Amino acid sequence: MTLADVAFDVPLDHPFSYRVPSGWTLAVGQRVFAPLGRAERVGVVVGLRDDDTAGLKPLTRVVDALPVLDANGLALAGWIAEQSLSSLGGTLAALLPPAGSARRHSDDAVRTDEAIRSREPSRTGQPRLKPATHSNTEAAGESPKPDVLIGLGRERRLLERVAAATAATLVIVPDVEAAGRWAQRLDKHGPVARLDSGVDDATRAGAWAALTAGDARLAVGTRSALLAPLPAGATLALVDEHEAAHKPPGPPRLHSRDVVLERAARGGLDAVLTSATPSVETWWRADSGRARLVTGEPAPWPAIQLADTRGILRREPLTPGLARTVRETLAAGRRALLLVSRLTSALACDECGAVVRCPECDVALAYTRAARTLTCRVCGRQTPLPETCPGCRGRRLSPFGWNAERVEHAVRRRFPRARVARYDPDATRGAKAERQRAEAAAAEIVIGTRGALRLFGPASLGVAGFVSPDHFLRLPDFRAGERLFSLLWAAAERVLPGGGLVVQSQTPEHYVFAACARQDLGAFYRQEMKFRGELGYPPFRRLAIVTVTAPAAAETRRLGDEVAAALASATALTVYPPAPARRDRARRIVVKGHADLATRLAEALGDFRRPRPKSRGIIDVEVDPVEWPS
Repeated sequence: MTLADVAFDVPLDHPFSYRVPSGWTLAVGQRVFAPLGRAERVGVVVGLRDDDTAGLKPLTRVVDALPVLDANGLALAGWIAEQSLSSLGGTLAALLPPAGSARRHSDDAVRTDEAIRSREPSRTGQPRLKPATHSNTEAAGESPKPDVLIGLGRERRLLERVAAATAATLVIVPDVEAAGRWAQRLDKHGPVARLDSGVDDATRAGAWAALTAGDARLAVGTRSALLAPLPAGATLALVDEHEAAHKPPGPPRLHSRDVVLERAARGGLDAVLTSATPSVETWWRADSGRARLVTGEPAPWPAIQLADTRGILRREPLTPGLARTVRETLAAGRRALLLVSRLTSALACDECGAVVRCPECDVALAYTRAARTLTCRVCGRQTPLPETCPGCRGRRLSPFGWNAERVEHAVRRRFPRARVARYDPDATRGAKAERQRAEAAAAEIVIGTRGALRLFGPASLGVAGFVSPDHFLRLPDFRAGERLFSLLWAAAERVLPGGGLVVQSQTPEHYVFAACARQDLGAFYRQEMKFRGELGYPPFRRLAIVTVTAPAAAETRRLGDEVAAALASATALTVYPPAPARRDRARRIVVKGHADLATRLAEALGDFRRPRPKSRGIIDVEVDPVEWPS
């Protein structure tokens, strides 16, 4: 009898074995319904072989008429699961089209509500594979270096490549909104298959089927489309590769950039990445000869003013220079954007501008007002609040800052006749968000957080002003400088020729501001890579955050200590002590390693990943985090 190994969306590493009903024609990569516990669940067939099926439950229904993945696609999914420490079933569930709208073979359904009597892990043996009709991952071959398009017109240049390509193209974008825009752009070159959640499930499933059959040449999607079928020689494009949105919450927590590069290397695809400010990882890859930077003409650059705010801005959020520039912009009939931060989680000196940093890790120490302590989010070091600045010995240390509400109030008072709106798209949802967006779209002055930049296209602003960008540098995150540089560059690209970018800072000499003022990408990355190389941050070493929680504080501490001890016993890992997190409801452990970090973590945490008697804790592992948790 034929036995099928099926992977489900459950937090277990192994598949489950089932009997294939007589008369069924089944292939690896097809989805099926099978009993699991007291329910019927959808899973993916990951192996077929002839074996003893006595005592095994039968599969009940087939979901897909054809495999949604072939053996190579399953191998790539397995790599993603390994690198993100996710289950294979969970990875497949996240990266395959919805099963509910796919065509089902219900004629062979054998439904049952009984519990599985022999719900055992997959038995060892060589699988008997039946290939899919259309290979969805290319045969291994020589892979060209990925191209990284930067500079003016990078998206236009990508569209020109798409138009000239003879094979299929899949464009991966950071979010659903971007998917809609790119679908419209691509539609000028032919029908577009959409694989994102901005369309209904049936449309997504149909788009996947069209790619499998070779009937679609152009496709667009978000992370969930990373395994979509492509023929040999196809183009796999990643738009705005630096965006953190390419690594959304939920398994598998792996950045789309890593998957795109791995898939292209495995199958000889033409990988193309676009970015105004590439991630440090991508720049390092190009700097070491493993990717090609393809530059365009320099974008028109605004006049950039750096205003030194040390010891000022206690009563008003706008310096005279920024206020004057906004007034001139309004007089010229143009729009102004004032960018603020909602984050004030670190201390800085109001006299010299220095940020209080960890002496070992060189990241800003997180400030906790209630406990009146400073904590390093990397090594866990805790120190009492200093009375004086470690740099100038001044006594004016504070988390002082201007939030959007305070800035709006001051701007309305200064410009009473202007249409003013506040916009923070990352903090509002639903009808309120739509109302805020509409008000901001009609406003002359918009006060917003970094998400507000999405409201404006290239060369659409008269002035962009950064009220207090030092807050971004004060973030307890080694990526703080990279994030601020990306934000400054994006704002500059949205200013009209002849417009202005005004930066109010207590550290105007910082290399982030200097590189942006000179429109010099290389100057920023040289400094940033020097900082990261000296302290062992990505891309020179890999990082992981292990978060431990339990029902009670004592259990959390105990489990955190056990996990830390297990990690410390592993070779080639640097393990920092468990630090309190989530208002002391969790313990967080930062781990540094090399290229094999995921493998080392899986080995060290092997006992914890298996069911343990009387264990009520949760261990969450994120490898290569792009957003440092608060």
